[in-house]
Amino acid sequence: MKATFTSRTFLALLFVGSVAATVSSCKPHVMCGDTTSKQPTSTSKRYKKALAERDSLCSLTKQQKMQLDGLTKDYDNLKATSGNTVANLSGDLRNKQAELSQQDKLLRDKEARLRDLERIINHQDSVMQALTNTVKNALLGFNADELTVYMKDGKVYVSMSDKLLFKSGVADVEDKGKDALKKLAEVLNKNSDVSIAIEGHTDNVPIKTASYKDNWDLSAARATNVVRLLTDQYGMDPRRLTAAGRGEFSPVADNGTTEGKAKNRRTEIVLSPKLDELMKVLSYK
Repeated sequence: MKATFTSRTFLALLFVGSVAATVSSCKPHVMCGDTTSKQPTSTSKRYKKALAERDSLCSLTKQQKMQLDGLTKDYDNLKATSGNTVANLSGDLRNKQAELSQQDKLLRDKEARLRDLERIINHQDSVMQALTNTVKNALLGFNADELTVYMKDGKVYVSMSDKLLFKSGVADVEDKGKDALKKLAEVLNKNSDVSIAIEGHTDNVPIKTASYKDNWDLSAARATNVVRLLTDQYGMDPRRLTAAGRGEFSPVADNGTTEGKAKNRRTEIVLSPKLDELMKVLSYK
């Protein structure tokens, strides 16, 4: 059956040809951001409007992208800086923690040493107080103007007057003084943890004899004779004793009065606790 060429067929072919010609004659529109392409030849208002809106949006997008890039760069810089800051702070924190730990250890050590010192000192004080009472009881038979016993600064002082021990101007110990020293030696021989210093004292009246050039000489001779008596006759360990002459230079009363001079003419036996244990604690580092 042959096809019949009608006017409807002709019109259809004409429309298709027209569209094809139009499409083939249109140039591509300007791409977003492209500044080199020529403007399209189309003059459609709707097209131009759409193109203007596209270009505005393209510009805004470009600006926002630049802002985003800047913000991203700032963020990356901040992140890197913050990382370094955090790392530095972490290092400082670790160092401070180590320092604090070391200081805490030192503090605990010092507190332990203080407790040890307190324990030792309290023990020594109690020992010396008990010794004071024991010495007082052993020497009850002597008058107060002849002999006194007291505790001062953790030490026990047995102060024997010149009247009890010596005649004026001489260093030989009298019998009554020997009796007092013997009783004292009996107590001290039972307390080996005590160091003993014998100190001779005089008043300020000058002396110069064939035996002694001055008060210092006399006070030293008296202290030495007491030491010899304690060691030679009463069995005390000489390594525990020290003799010292103080002359007139450590008065306990006013040398301007008769009573004051009498108090200054004395021999003091100073009993001190041995400090071996205390020194170990003090020297510990």
